[in-house]
Order: sequence, then structure tokens, then C-alpha cells
Amino acid sequence: MSQLSRRKFIATAGATTIGAIALKGCAGNPPETSEQTSSPVASPAANVGGGEGPETTTARIGYIPIFESSPLIVAQEKGFFAKYGMTGVQVLKQSSWGSARDNLVIGAEGGGIDGSQWQMPMPYLISEGIITDNKKIPMYVLMQTSTQGNGIAIANKHLGKGLHLDVSKAREYINQLKSAGTPFTAAYTFPAANQELWIRYWLAAGGINPDTDVKLITVSSAQTVANMKTGTMDGFSTGDPWPYRILADKIGFMAALTAQIWPDHPEEYFAMRADWVDKYPKATKALMKGIMEAQQWCDKPENRKELAQILSGRQFIGLAPDILTPPLDGKYTMGDGQPDINDVKKGPLFWKDAKGSVSYPYQSHDTWFLTENIRWGMLPAETDVKGWVGKVNREDLWREAAKEAGITDADVPKEKTRGVETFFDGIKFDANDPTAYLKSLKVKKVNV
Repeated sequence: MSQLSRRKFIATAGATTIGAIALKGCAGNPPETSEQTSSPVASPAANVGGGEGPETTTARIGYIPIFESSPLIVAQEKGFFAKYGMTGVQVLKQSSWGSARDNLVIGAEGGGIDGSQWQMPMPYLISEGIITDNKKIPMYVLMQTSTQGNGIAIANKHLGKGLHLDVSKAREYINQLKSAGTPFTAAYTFPAANQELWIRYWLAAGGINPDTDVKLITVSSAQTVANMKTGTMDGFSTGDPWPYRILADKIGFMAALTAQIWPDHPEEYFAMRADWVDKYPKATKALMKGIMEAQQWCDKPENRKELAQILSGRQFIGLAPDILTPPLDGKYTMGDGQPDINDVKKGPLFWKDAKGSVSYPYQSHDTWFLTENIRWGMLPAETDVKGWVGKVNREDLWREAAKEAGITDADVPKEKTRGVETFFDGIKFDANDPTAYLKSLKVKKVNV
């Protein structure tokens, strides 16, 4: 199981089993299905390339009930999948990331799924069998679903202790908790992926070692609020609307938004089983075009109110629109004496951000997620990151789908890298030299 903690894997597998039972009895049974409850706005089937329709009109796509799933849900609800000939798509709620993984391994023929929304680098870890009990399921990363829309929330009992963006001011307090035998305990939603990597970066930037100074645990996103209410968790890193929910429930405050940690950062992705994509290349691009159109729809300010209404459905996120709307609009009451944020560019974006395309899967971003796994000893230092990215990241299919969909050249990136990325603490990442990045980091597990 490589160097990814077997203890974490077992814990996650257990949480998956419980979540799957709560959902439909077992991971192999079909999860909840999105029914088309909104009136489609899309026109009848469009050309999917080559003058022919897709090889199949059906696909089973998973999602987790957080904002990153919005383009998948909207593509179904607004008829964008059907517009490109994919009339039999099922958008299926997953009880946890572990459940999505298990259903991907099962595959649609066994009652599972063909693809899903994913945290990074889950598609790579699945492809290599690292989180699938050594069973390799080759995958392709096809597109990014969104940027930002994540945060690190802290329980109210830690008010006034300096747990803000610059967490270095809270180092002494964190050490006191550790010495007292009650270490600061924070959760993320799946090991070695986005939400764990965000909270690790935040802590390490403040000189706090996430492996020795605090306790990090895995909890599904829908359970984070309940766990904070019961006092079993001091903080969590997860996707909106769950961080915002604790503000509405007055049980915590925001330490940082990921939009502050890494502005316009890569968030979650749409990836599918490689065997499905290889068998149905036209259908794959039809799905991608439907999602692209949904991403553009989601980003229009005049559609955000309807987006909140759609997502509020019980079959989707299941929270009231007045809870969903503020974070969709980039409005966050940070709490603990911090200034409020009222900037739509700090909230979730789906098609374009200040640095260009959100939808395009930059290979440089995949490289960062894998490099962070190496940083924390989750992957071996000798991992062939460049080789893995070249095999799994299918930015070429994104370009083909964008061209067929008539996406303007201005919205199509010229390079596979977005260039040098800069984090809030001044650290820089160049995908052409990840070793230099690792050397620049003071808190890490890898020896470089």
C-alpha cells in the first residue's frame, strides 16, 4: 500500500462501510439518483464531433454533496448532458469519498459508477492501486470542476487564540494543548487528498508540524458539523457549504479560506475509468461538453440564485438556499475579530478565475498534489510524478471537447502549466522543478 498510512486506509474503509449502509445498504448498490426536477434549458442534441452521436447515451456519475459537484448536478438538471446526446446520464450521490472510490472499483456493470467528482490526487492513487487494496483501476483526469469554495473552520472554544490565516501566533497554544494530553484535533474528508493537504499546508506555514503537534482524523463532509457540535473535533477542512454552516449554527469561526491560502487554486476534478473513456471517446467528450456548459452557467451571477435553489434539493446538498447563497456569492463572516469577506472572487468559481481557465486540467496542478503527497511521506520520494501525470491527465481530450463545443481560443490555455504558483506565505511552486519547492519548505517529512 506504498507509504500511504494503512491505518488511515482502514479507518477510511470503515467510514465508507458505514456511509454506504446509510445510503443504500452497501457500497455496491446504486446510490441516490438525481431526477431531472428542473425544466431543461438546453436545445436538442448537438453535434458531438465527427457528425456522429455518442457511442452510448448512458453513464453513471458520482458526486459528493458540496459545491464542487455543482457542474455535474447542473449539467443533468438543466439538460446540458442531453443537449450533447447523453440522455441517459445518472448523477448519483455518494455517502463519502471512500464510497465513491468503492463504487468506481465496482463499476457501473456491478451497480457502481463510471466516473465521479474527485479530490486530488485520488484518481492517481486509484490508478496505482494505492487506495484500492492494490487493485489498479486506470483512470483519466478529464477536467477541473471548480476552484476555491473550501475553508478551515474552528470550534468556538478556541476563540481568541490566534487561529487565523497566520497560525504561527497560535503555536504556543497548540503546544500547550499537546502537552496537556488534549491535542488540537482537526478533520479532513479523505486521506492524502485536497482537504488534508490544505490543512497541512496551513499548519506547516505557521511552523506547526501536522504529524507531531496536532491530531488529524478522517470524517465525511456531512458529519463535520455534527462532530464539532458534540465537541469531538476542534476544527475541520472541507468544502462549502459545510464550513459556512458552522457560522450559521454559531458553533465556530473560519480560520482561513483556501482562497486566502492559495488564490485561484485547483480544487476538485471530474475523472472517469480509463476503460470507459477508451471504449466511448465520443460519449466522453459529450459529457465534458455538457459539464463545460454547466460550468459557464454556474459562473453567471444572474444564475447563482437558481443554483442555490437547485443545490438545496434533498437529493443534492439538502440545505436551505439562505445557507447556500452567501458562500456562493463569496460572503463569509470569518468571526473571531477578523474582517468579513464580501468578494465573489473568493468564493467558488467554475469556469474562469483571475488566472484564466478553471475547467482546464493543468498538468502542473496535478504535479503539485502529487508533490505534496511526497512532502508528507504519503508517496515515495522516487515516485515518477511526470510519468504518472502524462498517463492519467487527459488535457488533450479537454482541448478536443472545447474545440468541438466552440469554446473561444481566449478560454483555451496555451500551455499545460499555469506557471509559477505563489502561496500566502510566499512559497513558490514551479512544476518544472518540484524538488526546489520541497527544499524550500521548512516543515515536511521527505528528506531532500
